[in-house]
Amino acid sequence: MMSFSMRRSAVIVSVSLLALGGGALSLDRLMAGSDLEPEFTQPVALGTIEETVLANGVLEPARMVNVGSQVSGQLKILHVQLGQSVRQGDIIAEIDSTAQSNALRSARAALANVRAQRAGRLVQLQQARQAYQRQRILINRSVTSTANLETADAAFKALEAEVEALEAQIVQATVEVENAESNLGYTRVQAPMDGVVVAVVAKPGQTLNAVQAVPTIVVLAQLDVMRVKVQISEADIGRVHQGQDLRFTIMGSPDKPIPAKLEQIEPAPSTLATDSSSQAGITGQPASQAVYYNGLFTTPNTDGRLRPSMTAAVTISSGKATDVPLMPWAALTNREADGRYRVKVRSSEGVISERHVRIGLTDRIHAQVLEGISAGEHVVLPADGELSSSADLVSM
Repeated sequence: MMSFSMRRSAVIVSVSLLALGGGALSLDRLMAGSDLEPEFTQPVALGTIEETVLANGVLEPARMVNVGSQVSGQLKILHVQLGQSVRQGDIIAEIDSTAQSNALRSARAALANVRAQRAGRLVQLQQARQAYQRQRILINRSVTSTANLETADAAFKALEAEVEALEAQIVQATVEVENAESNLGYTRVQAPMDGVVVAVVAKPGQTLNAVQAVPTIVVLAQLDVMRVKVQISEADIGRVHQGQDLRFTIMGSPDKPIPAKLEQIEPAPSTLATDSSSQAGITGQPASQAVYYNGLFTTPNTDGRLRPSMTAAVTISSGKATDVPLMPWAALTNREADGRYRVKVRSSEGVISERHVRIGLTDRIHAQVLEGISAGEHVVLPADGELSSSADLVSM
């Protein structure tokens, strides 16, 4: 009886050990299988893709003028204030006109003096002409001498020259009067265009000195049309050209993009204008310094929400395609010398093969497939170690 129980226990222990051994073997196989990286795929599907260039810009009025004084003097009256709208020809400011009024009176007096001298010389010239004609008559009758004729002729021609000189002085004095009248008119500063006063630089009572430079009194701007100056990096300038569609947002309304078109691209960086010479600006720029080219476009500002010096986030559309096969950008691995990429494709039977594909537009999420893969096929997303460098993808 005891021996039967012992034999039964031995059998149970043996079966348990076999079961444990089989379980351990399955776990090892499972652990061994866990080392295999799972494969993730994504289908190639038809869709719309847009390739863009991102840049920052600054808003400024499409037209802005510094209104200053062309004459020196004390600013007596300022007729405008900050934010006021003005029309072309409106009086902006008045400058003390005492010096200009006196200069005009002096110029007019000088002109009158020269005209009086000319009138006196004309009377003398008439007398000299008559004397000369008399001597010619007398010399023909042999009543007078040749010396008297020559003397009368010389006096006549001298007075004739003096009259011509006085006529030239009259022209010069007339110009002086016109200049004095203009200077007197400059004491009443007028608005050169319609606009809004965006800055008041001078104050009443301030002395303005216009000898070396034109002092600014106010700054006028037309705010109904704004100009945006966009800084485009040298890495993106090759994908940007005049006439491209774009959109921009401001910080206060990031969810309301404003459409526009790129109107102009400046041919050289704006830093060249600040250098002492163009050659120094080209050869003397450090290699590590970023280079930006200004793109320009205008946009209406009928509601007035766009203001000078605002920052604009600009998105330039460098290309757009609709209903084209799109594959995930992350599936692009090594780039070949001919510009194509090697991509792994899994068939419906689960077989993985390698293809060479050529891509077009990309938004860094998807890429347009030009050749190599058709819509409906599944591409394999590579592991981290197989991803191509971002520099290769950006340089497309």
